[in-house]
Amino acid sequence: LIMSPAMWKWTCLVSHLLLSTTVSPLGRQQPLHPKRSFITFTGDQAEGNFNHLVVDERTGHIYLGAVNRIYKLSSDLKVLVTHQTGPDEDNPKCYPPRIVQTCNEPLTLTNNINKMLLIDYKENRLIACGSLYQGICKLLRLDDLFKLGEPFHKKEHYLSGVNESGSVFGVIVSYSNMDDKLFIATAVDGKPEYFPTISSRKLTKNSEADGMFAYVFHDEFVASMIKIPSDTFTIIPDFDIYYIYGFSSGNFVYFLTLQPEMISPPGSTTKEQVYTSKLVRLCKEDTAFNSYVEVPIGCEKNGVEYRLLQAAYLSKAGAILAKSLDVGPEDDILFTVFSKGQKRKMKSLDESALCIFVLKKINDRIKDRLQSCYRGEGTLDLAWLKVKDIPCSSALLTIDDNFCGLDMNAPLGVSSMVRGLPIFTEDGDRMTSVIAYVYKNHSLAFVGTKSGKLKK
Repeated sequence: LIMSPAMWKWTCLVSHLLLSTTVSPLGRQQPLHPKRSFITFTGDQAEGNFNHLVVDERTGHIYLGAVNRIYKLSSDLKVLVTHQTGPDEDNPKCYPPRIVQTCNEPLTLTNNINKMLLIDYKENRLIACGSLYQGICKLLRLDDLFKLGEPFHKKEHYLSGVNESGSVFGVIVSYSNMDDKLFIATAVDGKPEYFPTISSRKLTKNSEADGMFAYVFHDEFVASMIKIPSDTFTIIPDFDIYYIYGFSSGNFVYFLTLQPEMISPPGSTTKEQVYTSKLVRLCKEDTAFNSYVEVPIGCEKNGVEYRLLQAAYLSKAGAILAKSLDVGPEDDILFTVFSKGQKRKMKSLDESALCIFVLKKINDRIKDRLQSCYRGEGTLDLAWLKVKDIPCSSALLTIDDNFCGLDMNAPLGVSSMVRGLPIFTEDGDRMTSVIAYVYKNHSLAFVGTKSGKLKK
């Protein structure tokens, strides 16, 4: 493997791992080069953890989202600029925007945890969203982190009420002749009336425009969003959809999720709560979100089920892997890490598996499901939709690979799980992160573990 110095440095940082061993194809642990020294960056310890990291692919500059700080670093991890985002007076019960209604709750000095960090290349700015004030975002100039805007006047400017890092995922869809879109996916923390779990927002050229983060479409009946029905929480009181990863490919935007379901175990008359990993797909141009489909994903090896998604990364197949999978070298491949079972999200078992999915095969499964539903077969089959037993409606139409739905048979769930191909398992040190790319026709994956090891 050959990496540029800049790639090596930010890979070490983003992994945030102790690099102590590598694993050979035969599983033997081998020491790293004893003279290799690693450049490190340590933030203000009083401020707490780093939350997110993005790298400007044009310059190699690194942007680091932390508690109360945004850092801009050079490729050799020297601090170039910092921007303070907190702490500030707040209360998580304060809603709606204070400019509309004064908050009567007691305010305390509260940290601002960075929840999302995205580079908007077209407008040369950084989108940095935090935990203060129900999820306010700053738009910062990439060069010097000067604040270009901080929309807070409207309800739509408040993106997420969850205070934890890792609760929000954003995907930018860029256009050459019009404003870009931002697809936002977030846990709602029991506040479905305030926050959609997925929505598409406007990214206006003017960072201070009132229309920034407004829904792409919104009228009395239809909007560019999916809301979890309040009735769902009467069935599963702690219900939420947790977003692990997101990306765009072709005409679609995808999110990989974890969500609870109530199931009846074989031979039992009572239901129990488990977690199911699902892939969610939406058309980029679907302003009414009629194209929403979700499909369960998981992995199995030697009779062991791996169902709790930990991490994912989209890469290309590369010529060698493509040949063994019977796909093209440029086909999209999802590298995923699952832990064993599907019982608890927060207490994952250490047994884990690295599995790969061919995105085209997932799309084929979704297409089959759409065709059967539009033939009037089955129900909508969504666990979080109380009306999941609504039958599919029949309609005479041809469904191609880019079908984006109608105002019927949506949102739609796929009942049968798509299984990934397990390529590596780890029984003692749970895998927690993954990144992959193609080098000289080989597809390479780097996996981080719970104890801080990096496996190549």
